[in-house]
Amino acid sequence: MQAIERDGKTLPTAPGKCERREFNYIRHGTQVLTGNIHLATGKLLTPTIADTRTEADFVGHIDRLIKTDPAASWIILSDQLNTHKSESLVRYVAKAIGDNQDLGIKGASGILESMATRHVYLSDPLHRLRFVYTPKHCSWLNSIEVWFSILTKHVINRGNFSSIQDLKQKIERYITYYNDHMAKAWKWSVVKTKDIQRLIKKVMLIAGAPKTREVTA
Repeated sequence: MQAIERDGKTLPTAPGKCERREFNYIRHGTQVLTGNIHLATGKLLTPTIADTRTEADFVGHIDRLIKTDPAASWIILSDQLNTHKSESLVRYVAKAIGDNQDLGIKGASGILESMATRHVYLSDPLHRLRFVYTPKHCSWLNSIEVWFSILTKHVINRGNFSSIQDLKQKIERYITYYNDHMAKAWKWSVVKTKDIQRLIKKVMLIAGAPKTREVTA
C-alpha cells in the first residue's frame, strides 16, 4: 500500500460539476498489510501493518494470531506465497503442536527439504494447526482478498496520506470500525461450492499439478 499525498486540494462537487482531484502526488513510502478474517464472525484478527513481508514477518504474524487462543484448533486458508511455506513456519508449527521429530535439513532431506515437502507437512489434516492453500492463480477464493478490495475502495483509492504513519493510523481506524459495525459471518453467495471445486480441478489440470486428497473443513 502506498502512502500517497495529493499535491493540491480536492475540489468538491458543485452544480454542473463533478468532484475534481489533483493528479500530481507525493509518495511517502509503502506499508504491507497482512490480515486474517475469522469466517464465523467476519472480523479481522490481529492485522499486521509493517514495512516488509519477510519469512520472519509472517511467522510473527501467525504467532500473534495463535496467541489469541493457544489451545484452539486452527485452519488457516492461505495463498502459495513462498513465505507461507517457509522453514521458519514449519519449525513454528512443529513447536506449537508439540511435534519433536527430526524435521530434516532445508534443501537436503526430510520435511524441510523442499517447498513441496513443507507444503505437505503444513497442510496435514491431523495437525491442530494447519494451512489450506488455494491453487495457484486462485487467490481470489480466499476471503481475505475480497476484504482487501473492500479496504481499497473505502480507504486507499480516495485516500490522502501525509505520511506512512498517517496511512497506518487510517487503516487501523477503519479495521476497528469495520469489526465493530460491518463484520458478519462470511458466506459465499455467488459461487456455488460445486462450481469452485470444478474450477479448482480445472486450474490444477492446466498447471499440471498432481492429484491430491480433498479435505473439507
